[in-house]
This record gives sequence, structure tokens and C-alpha cells, in this order.
Amino acid sequence: MALYKTVITPSQNRYQALIEEIFKNHYRTGLREFEFQRTEIEVAAKKLSLTPPKNIGDIFYSFRYRNELPQSILELTPVGYEWIIEGAGKAIYRFKLSTISRVIPRIDLISIKIPDATPEIISAYALSDEQALLARIRYNRLMDVFLGITTYSLQNHLRTTVEGVGQIEIDEVYVGIDKFGRQFVIPVQAKGGTDKHGVVQTQQDIACCKEKFPNLICRPISAQFMSNQRIALFELALQDDAVKVVEEKHYELVQAATITQADLSLYNATARTAP
Repeated sequence: MALYKTVITPSQNRYQALIEEIFKNHYRTGLREFEFQRTEIEVAAKKLSLTPPKNIGDIFYSFRYRNELPQSILELTPVGYEWIIEGAGKAIYRFKLSTISRVIPRIDLISIKIPDATPEIISAYALSDEQALLARIRYNRLMDVFLGITTYSLQNHLRTTVEGVGQIEIDEVYVGIDKFGRQFVIPVQAKGGTDKHGVVQTQQDIACCKEKFPNLICRPISAQFMSNQRIALFELALQDDAVKVVEEKHYELVQAATITQADLSLYNATARTAP
């Protein structure tokens, strides 16, 4: 039997009520994962006398990257773990306990100043934080700088289907090559505003690259705006189902004239001591 009953309070929004109802219908003590159908959202909405959202997928996106799960679900989470929602096939999803993974910019890293090559007209008309972030990365060749290889933007907002996962979307996909001739595929997830990077995205990106680009080396990237329009770039990897940061750098796009000799001396010193 379920351990609790869904109670919709005035402060609880529709998404919370619906996801809580799904969880309640499947969860049993000791269960660490379970699958459910997309159609169950409509059934839950009818039971709770709620209007289901036109874009049902936004419910899952919301709890993956923007909002916390309802408190009743958090209370059933072991210490050191979190419930994630991952794709399990076409119109199928999976609630799963996963080691807590957070990709958050460190506060103790230096910011590397880069001469800003973003066309002013792009800066003037970028419509969202995410698009502005991707454009700045592209025009300033930050992927090349960060990874130390030559990269090319292959596609924006790649929507595709991955076997065993279902439909996914990658904000931007790069391909690249190094001095040895090795070729790479680089899935980039851009985070602006209050969105957060989750383990599900990295899992999906790696699964997509393995299926679509089996002969290329996959190097997943998370890009985030920081304060003062600084950009944090993370190269990620999966280790024991947890997202780990392989490398992190912070970049500050500035007018070339503002990069001082002291800045250059600092970068020279850090480069000499880098492994």
C-alpha cells in the first residue's frame, strides 16, 4: 500500500500535485526505482480534478532542472541520494534513486579574461539567457579554448530519440579534432537563470553520442552564466551513476584593452604549474 495520500494545498501547484500522485501510486517501502507511463499524468489529473498541461513533458523537465520535488517525496529519500526522473523509452519514464550530483561553479577559481568577439548586434537581440550564452560561447570559440581542440558547431537544439531513453534534446552539439587526428563529439547543455544541471542530462547526452556517433570520443559539457556575465564551463563524466566534474574553468568576456600585464602574468604562472 502507498505510504501517504496526496493532499493538494492552496500553495501547491499543479505540477507538484500530479507528480506526487504518480509517485504515490507506484512507491513501496524499499523500492529504489520504478517506471510509469506518460498517460498516467492524464489519469492523475482527472482523479485530482486538475487540467493537465498541454505540454506534459514540461512537468518532468521542471523537476529535473528547475524545481524541487514535493516535500512528501523528499521525505522518502535516503541521505546522500535524490530521486531523479529519467526517460525509459517512448512515453515511458523512470523514477530512480541516484547519488546526489550538483554542478555548481566554484567560488575560488580565477576568471580568465577573453577579448570579447561577440558581434554587438547578437548581444542586442539575444532572446534568452540560454541563447545568449550559446552565442557567446560560439563567437568567442570558448569550446576550443576550454578543451584545447578545434571545434565546430554541428547543430543547435538537437531533438532526437535514443533507444531505451526516448526523446531528448541537446542545446548544442559540437564536433572537434585534435592534433593527433582524434575526433570528438561535444554535447553542450546551457544553463541560464535559475535552471540547474542534473545527472539525467549527462546520462542522456552520453547515451545519445554513443548511439549516434559511436566512433567519436564524447566529451559532455555544461555551460552556465555566473554573476557579471561570466561563463563557467564544466567537462563532465559519469562515475558510478553520479556526475563528476573532469575540469572547470571560468571565463570573463571583456574589451581587449582591459586585459592587463598583471592578468597575463597570472595566466602564464598558472599555465606553468598546471598538470
